[in-house]
Amino acid sequence: MTDRPTLHDIARQTGVHASTVSRALNPRTASMVKSQTRRRVLETARALGYRPHPLARGLRTNRTMSVGMVIPDIENPLFGPIIAGAEAVLAESGYSVLIGNPGYETFPAKSVVTAMLDRQVDGLLVAAVSRNDDSIAAAAERGIPAALVNRTLDDESVPAVVGDDHLGIGLAVRHLAELGHRRIGHVAGPGWLSTGHGRREAFLEWMEAGGLRADPDQVEEADWFQVEPGYRACLALLGRRPDLTAVVAGNDLLGLGCYRAIRAAGLRPGRDISVTGYNDMPLLEMMQPAMTAVRVPYREMGGRAGSVLLSLMSGKPPPSAAVRLKPTLEIRASTGPAPS
Repeated sequence: MTDRPTLHDIARQTGVHASTVSRALNPRTASMVKSQTRRRVLETARALGYRPHPLARGLRTNRTMSVGMVIPDIENPLFGPIIAGAEAVLAESGYSVLIGNPGYETFPAKSVVTAMLDRQVDGLLVAAVSRNDDSIAAAAERGIPAALVNRTLDDESVPAVVGDDHLGIGLAVRHLAELGHRRIGHVAGPGWLSTGHGRREAFLEWMEAGGLRADPDQVEEADWFQVEPGYRACLALLGRRPDLTAVVAGNDLLGLGCYRAIRAAGLRPGRDISVTGYNDMPLLEMMQPAMTAVRVPYREMGGRAGSVLLSLMSGKPPPSAAVRLKPTLEIRASTGPAPS
């Protein structure tokens, strides 16, 4: 036996033909093999430490066994779990993941998507799209399946796996209303992104539904989902509306920017002005004060997006609507009763 176990090694130990082993180990053809035989092949493959050779498989199937994943901001902690979830699911089917990170300055991500396609990836997972982005059109022209993760297009032309932002913002607004807050502001993400636009619209709708004021001057849009833009936006919001007793931030990093702005105004986050974040990134409970935040299951989101892409790459039709994952609210010290 060679150092690297082969299909023939598995075939000898299981007593079946190498072609049967190949079908049993391939998710697209595994159903063609009897379940008992498939189970025996899988057990033997695990025992031998078999790993498919990606180049050899690619030559047989005319595939590169690689998927391109385009992330808008690798410094944002929420994207780590998304990548990990997608990679875990795709690796089970033998795919490697190539990461592209165009960054805010180079939006839209068309050049990165084109570079991925030039590398002949078999599919694309894209989080770096604006609401009316045409960067994925090149994938469709080349017949390469694509799915979105954590972002949607306005025309819903590309399958997507996202969080239920409408429900998530509702959890934050209702929580603050239950604490007695009536003058609530919103530091929104960029309106040209589905997450920025959708959470802003949800904030206004939930405020109206709760019988609270929902004037446009209660909302300030940040340039990007990062701390410094959040700081600038919250400073502008408080300068215009010093009567606010709470702020719903469009994500956790914007929420940390709000902390800075509140302190710069001589006030105390969590005491004078309550703050909610969105995403529930790691270590929020260690902030001062620990931040109340909407928690989105981002690892599951990445995994579900990977599954959708695998389904598309196998020729199955796309989901009829975006997959929306249910968020929860983690209540911590950054929210408290409205000042009397």
